[in-house]
Amino acid sequence: MPRSIWSGAISFGLVTVPINVVSATEDHSIRFHQYHLEDMGRVRVRKYCDIEDREVAQAEIGKGYQLTKEQVIPISDEELREIPLPTAKAIEIEAFVPLESIDPIRIGEGYYLQPFGQVAAKPYRLLVQALGRSSKVAIAKYAWSGRERLGVLRIKDDVIVLHAMRWPDEIRDPAELLPEPVDLTEDEIDGALALMDSMTRDDLDDPEFRDTYTDALAQIIEAKRDDKPLPQASEPEETGGKVLDLMTALNESVAKAQAARGASAGDVHEMPKKKTADNKTTAKKQPAKKTTAKKATEKKTSTRRPRSA
Repeated sequence: MPRSIWSGAISFGLVTVPINVVSATEDHSIRFHQYHLEDMGRVRVRKYCDIEDREVAQAEIGKGYQLTKEQVIPISDEELREIPLPTAKAIEIEAFVPLESIDPIRIGEGYYLQPFGQVAAKPYRLLVQALGRSSKVAIAKYAWSGRERLGVLRIKDDVIVLHAMRWPDEIRDPAELLPEPVDLTEDEIDGALALMDSMTRDDLDDPEFRDTYTDALAQIIEAKRDDKPLPQASEPEETGGKVLDLMTALNESVAKAQAARGASAGDVHEMPKKKTADNKTTAKKQPAKKTTAKKATEKKTSTRRPRSA
């Protein structure tokens, strides 16, 4: 059982649900340390005070906010714990919204919320049932690690899950990344839809959805441990230096996707027949509205506020 990383309560109107928070995910990545290549001695990071020019112990280290180049405001852990916010002690539910109304780019790490004690069992179950029947998710505020955060509560297998969320002003405007407007034919759009159809899955349980990088790294470590030859990378597919047009690339991609999945005759997705120039219709992307640098600067200045990491 993973250890609890935070204890508090879910506040739902006048209903309080005592909970423990545990991480919902595990990191199985292979980790490396840094070593001196000459003698393989461990290289470590040491913390120095740049005024006294000496190494300092962890007990001597605290937090501070740099107000100006010359002035730093010290902030103690006790002051952070006693910050006058209701969200410092509880996950405060503020609203309920449809899940599809939340842009996935705002959703981050997930945590399981475990009911704490028998007193929490009934209100916890009540919230689970209510969220399940409403088909909505709860938007909440909470304060961890020296900052107030926004989160979304949802249900997974009768357990409440908290996902961290980004504040609106933390999402960068992607308008400047848009390509120049181009013309697309209906054949090309239909071809892309056919390719998507041939690659559609009911779930992500297939063997191909696994961490092959970590598997390959483990093989390298095992081979070096046993003084065996390193595994060789497979040869990339020959492309023959051909430059394919978009429709040809889509047709070949659909054929490969069908072959990889062993599509039966009844599963074959037909590509659209090429239309003549007279019947061709185009779909044009509208150019993104330009925002002046001055307006963008004013927006950032009015909405952004300093937050500690």
